[in-house]
Amino acid sequence: MEELIPINVLIGDRTYRVKIDRGDEESVRKTLKSINDQIIEYKTQFAGKDMQDYIAMVLLWYATQAPPDLESSAGGTAIQDLIRKMDEQLNKVV
Repeated sequence: MEELIPINVLIGDRTYRVKIDRGDEESVRKTLKSINDQIIEYKTQFAGKDMQDYIAMVLLWYATQAPPDLESSAGGTAIQDLIRKMDEQLNKVV
């Protein structure tokens, strides 16, 4: 396992400190850019909502469509395996 590095991530108007594998940093930053770009798009389409509403809309958007590069890459399988493992762990808690 690689050493985890701390990074600050900005989602909407909040900053979060998370630890990630060094090799995942580029992917995480691209994902954050995609999320924040989508938040900006929703803010222009749906004026008057609060940030929580925009984040919820982006979460729904992001959960229902996989980025094109994930569907065709070998990394897509790894991500699917991670999601499956997380789902199994969550089901054990419930």
